[in-house]
Amino acid sequence: MLSEMFNGSKLKLEMKNDIYSTYQLRPPVHLNEIKTTVVCPATEKHIKKYLRQESFLVKETGEDYHSITLPYIQNQSFSVQWVYNILEKKAEADRIVYEDPDRDVGFVLLPDFKWDQKQLDDLYLIAIVHRRDIKSLRDLTSQHLPLLRNIANKGEATILKRYGVPASKLRVYLHYQPSYYHLHVHFTALSYEAPGCGVERAHLLSDVVQNLQADPQYYSKRSLSFPLRADDGLLIKFREAGRL
Repeated sequence: MLSEMFNGSKLKLEMKNDIYSTYQLRPPVHLNEIKTTVVCPATEKHIKKYLRQESFLVKETGEDYHSITLPYIQNQSFSVQWVYNILEKKAEADRIVYEDPDRDVGFVLLPDFKWDQKQLDDLYLIAIVHRRDIKSLRDLTSQHLPLLRNIANKGEATILKRYGVPASKLRVYLHYQPSYYHLHVHFTALSYEAPGCGVERAHLLSDVVQNLQADPQYYSKRSLSFPLRADDGLLIKFREAGRL
């Protein structure tokens, strides 16, 4: 790929100073592709997701979750039909790289749309659980440990077998708040600074397992911090409650 890029490209010198040079490079047409994701029809929430906005860090207690966050989620009725379509093989069935069909501990594993599957440096897969009664990290208890361990073990084994990437080079985590309220786990290359992999939103799966082993109700009680954009409806609810 690199030799083809260098041999078939056109270089235009812009600046040279001692050992430093700046060029414009025009690669061959077949190497000059743009990957895009289309959301149609897009809701106002979809559009706002991709707009640059000021963010605020919210500290949510277990009580805040039940009095502010959970009612907000229930009132908004965020659609996860597209998730059910994947689980029921009505859409994206050809993209699934592994499935454990068990209704309690099973999941499907498939590439995230952000990964073009052409290079391993930005490897990104998502494990989506078959269970439909777990919205997020807040719902997890020690009863879900078999599910979480199954995702970790079989997800890592599948990625090693299919892509040759060992667990020591993976970042495996959950988001809170998640972008959609159906439990899913992110598998990304450790070298890839994926959106949302920072400490203010990502929770390593291994840490989640250990926390639930130590306290079965850990995530229903503890305070969790996460960023919210200025126009997020949940941020407005926290402000109205005097929590920000």
